[in-house]
Amino acid sequence: MESDQIGNRGVNVTDHDLTFRNLSEALQSNITPYIALLEAKDCSGIKNLMQKLMGQLMNCSTDVSLEDEDYVQVSQNRVRCSMKSLVDWYDSVTKKTDSEILSKRRTSSSKHQQSPPVVIIFKDMESFTTKVLQDFIVISSQHICELPLVLIFGIATSPMIIHSLLPHSVSSLLCIELFQSLSCKEHLSTVIDKLLLTSQFPFKLGEKVLQVLINIFLYHDFSVWNFIRGFQLCIVEHFYSQPLSVLCCQLADAKKRVNSLSHDQCENIRRLPSFRRYVERQEAEKQIALLTADSFLKETTQKLLEDLHVYHENYVSVLRCLHVFTCSLPKYPLGKQIRELHCACLENRVWETEDYESSLQLARMLNKSDLETMLQQCVEILVSSGNEFDKAVEKLKEFLTRFQKLEVAEAFQEQDVSVSSQKELQKKTDLYHLQKTLLELKDSRRSKKLTKFEMLRFEVVDYIDSLVRNYLVPADHKTLHEVVYFNTASVLRGHLNAAPRIALHTALNNPYNYLKNQALKSDGGSISNKAPDICIVYKLHLECGRLINLVDWLEAFSTVVTAVEEPNADAASSDQVDDIIHARFIRAVSELELLGFIKPSKQKTDHVARLTWGGC
Repeated sequence: MESDQIGNRGVNVTDHDLTFRNLSEALQSNITPYIALLEAKDCSGIKNLMQKLMGQLMNCSTDVSLEDEDYVQVSQNRVRCSMKSLVDWYDSVTKKTDSEILSKRRTSSSKHQQSPPVVIIFKDMESFTTKVLQDFIVISSQHICELPLVLIFGIATSPMIIHSLLPHSVSSLLCIELFQSLSCKEHLSTVIDKLLLTSQFPFKLGEKVLQVLINIFLYHDFSVWNFIRGFQLCIVEHFYSQPLSVLCCQLADAKKRVNSLSHDQCENIRRLPSFRRYVERQEAEKQIALLTADSFLKETTQKLLEDLHVYHENYVSVLRCLHVFTCSLPKYPLGKQIRELHCACLENRVWETEDYESSLQLARMLNKSDLETMLQQCVEILVSSGNEFDKAVEKLKEFLTRFQKLEVAEAFQEQDVSVSSQKELQKKTDLYHLQKTLLELKDSRRSKKLTKFEMLRFEVVDYIDSLVRNYLVPADHKTLHEVVYFNTASVLRGHLNAAPRIALHTALNNPYNYLKNQALKSDGGSISNKAPDICIVYKLHLECGRLINLVDWLEAFSTVVTAVEEPNADAASSDQVDDIIHARFIRAVSELELLGFIKPSKQKTDHVARLTWGGC
């Protein structure tokens, strides 16, 4: 019986369900139509496992009898939950499939094999009961000749767990093979590469916003799906809060929309900080035209949007070239992943940082083969980028040609130098002269000129540095970057990094903040009797110490609630009101206990202990 293990590298995360769903769809479309996904929560016993398995394979309702473990009563829509019934079902299905294939063999080809296997995926193997797994494997092995089974175990820890859960007598029945899914970080790199490091999509993320999303991914959930949702939230926030987001589209459409901008929208462009800096750099006459003439402003805006589009195309190409040079350096000064380099370039001028300087120093010590490989990769990147980098491509190809010519010349030069030095040493047989000659050789090596290879290596690194300084200017230095870049990290952090204690304190201390009811407005620390009961109880408990007397608390609550009652109320009705207030108080205190603000105390009778301090 074949068995595959898929390692998901670490604890179970939210993307695992999507991973197994994609795996089952791929198997169903290419290997076999008979796929079943089993979870430990649905398979507490062997009967439940068989019920779930047959229900998914047969696509019909099954039921388990509590009296008979082997099978259940058969009705029109129910089947018996046993391995024999599963084998009979498989025989009937495959015979039908074989007859259809034989009849259609001359006209068409079938996607699946004539006898496709039954694939059973155990999504969380560690959570399954050991006895359930052992019994199922042993029972299935007895029918392996009649029912071809492939078991896929989803493992979140180590592949060795299968030998810990199953004894040798059971694991020996399996033919085990191991394969692993891609890590979450590799999936994230692919998403960033397809969505952000491309000029196909005009919408971009600022450095702080991108860093918030990456930090949530790395330090909270490892969920690529949640990263995509955060990216979608950024899109919604950008188009909702930025009036000029109407220009965040493809370049041709953006130019058309610029012509239809209203006067108010032109004023919004003039208010942009990047556009103000652009105007300040212009001559006096052009400044007046930009600030007063809408037609001239629209023409300039079209040109600036085109420049921004060209900037993005060139930025991505040069960024990839720089990543080729820095991704293999020792200790990765600019990061191992391209997303780290992208964040560094968005934050400030990367060539002014210490990490960049150390990267250049390390790049100036690369060997010839590595340099040639990197240059070849850069040529491929720039060739696919268009005509903008034709001169750069020619220059890099020239470097490659010069490297090839140096190989033969330096080989002869080194051979001549070594022969001459050996002859000099052979002449000096005296110890004093020999020592003097060695010191002279040492000094000459220190003060010797750079070789042709070293000079060429310096030229290559300096040329890459010039490309970086020309094309990797931070985005916030470009005019109209606010149109396509979302930079409000605080808004995104407020949505994604939830602070439940602060939100709960705000809701209980100031309910008007959420309910927007004018009657709930209160001055300072006063307590309104119009507020919900739990808010009144919460404010009163903030005035207490470590232990709270329930009787005093109830009296204070009753005083606040009945503050505006009429003084001529009937005595009979007052008793009824007291009972209602008492019930409301008990309910509010129970809710506070449920939220974790108080707990019962055994130190004093009719007292509760306060658990939170500092107002939240």
